[in-house]
Amino acid sequence: MAGLRYDLVIHNGTVLEPAGPVRGWLAVDGERLAASGQGRPPEARARLDARGGIVAPGFVDLHCHGAGGVDVLTASEADLLALARLLPRFGVTAFCPTLPSASHEALLTALGRISRARAVTRAGARLLGVHLEGPYLNPARQGAQDPAALRPPSRHELEILLAAAGGPAEGLALVTLAPELPGMAELIPWLCRAGVRVAIGHSDATYRQVRQAVRLGATHVVHCFNAMRGLHHREPGVAGAALVLDQLTVEVIADGIHLHPAVVDLVVRARGPAGVALVTDATAAAGLGDGRYRLGDRPVVVSGGVARTVAGVLAGSTLTMDRAVRNARRYARVDWAAAVQMAATTPARVLGMEDRAGCLAPGRPADVVVLDRWGRVRATLVGGALVYSNGVQAP
Repeated sequence: MAGLRYDLVIHNGTVLEPAGPVRGWLAVDGERLAASGQGRPPEARARLDARGGIVAPGFVDLHCHGAGGVDVLTASEADLLALARLLPRFGVTAFCPTLPSASHEALLTALGRISRARAVTRAGARLLGVHLEGPYLNPARQGAQDPAALRPPSRHELEILLAAAGGPAEGLALVTLAPELPGMAELIPWLCRAGVRVAIGHSDATYRQVRQAVRLGATHVVHCFNAMRGLHHREPGVAGAALVLDQLTVEVIADGIHLHPAVVDLVVRARGPAGVALVTDATAAAGLGDGRYRLGDRPVVVSGGVARTVAGVLAGSTLTMDRAVRNARRYARVDWAAAVQMAATTPARVLGMEDRAGCLAPGRPADVVVLDRWGRVRATLVGGALVYSNGVQAP
């Protein structure tokens, strides 16, 4: 085997290169992508046959509360590592563990566990910085958030939480807040200066208030149309701002429940794949069947694959990222390249990780998902290692 140039070559597939889809091969050297091309694939120590499927950058889920029975807020370190091992089954190679509104003590405990789990060597999806969805949200748009856990914005508390997470970006990546709450004119710029992305959600803000938040540094909107002021022809609200302000990227939960398929189509038409990030907003029930679960401290009932609180309010989802990609392709009538862009490239850009995820370019980490012709996951690689295989022999 001496003299072989590459460790692994994935061949016989359509490679979603940055410049566009190419029928060819993708080479991996160690933990990084080495080259791609057309025609006869080069020699390598191992080969992976894509069997005419799609070779895509691994999916990045910005909004994941859990899956497989694991709830991020209450999970142990072992549970979090189990979650990281599960997600590649759905094509996910990196994710933001997402915490709902909870007490200060509960958030501190969860952040500590996530920080420790992130430091452990594992075979699974990468644990990115935490997405803190609350607790500075508008009670009028609380959705499934615990109303008892919502509270006025506090820079002092955020300083403590940021330290517990291990700092900005890698520790605390994204904070969702309602920009119309008092004190946000100071808090949003402070978060941005600290290196934390600011998202708008669970908000009753007017269009004008959203524009002001954007001027202050907000760059993202969570689960568009859900738990926010909707679109009205005389007051566009948060949803209207999400559709027209190019400074914002927009999350879409493409499960056919949170949004009608026509609305998914509308958002993608308005913003294009570069402005839309597919997310799951998955709860512990994702990947499992109907039954009783929890979203943080709140009981959740799943029936017919739909997660709701006992009061009947939608409570996250049971969606997986591979299904989100298939649904978005169908709902928005886009090709595989555009659907994957919304699941990988755009989310990576939301986090400022363009150089580390979401792109099949030489020198980037070898985080790759191989899909069959119908968009089902056949294999997932993280850092060049095969971490999930559905009928694919490990190289």
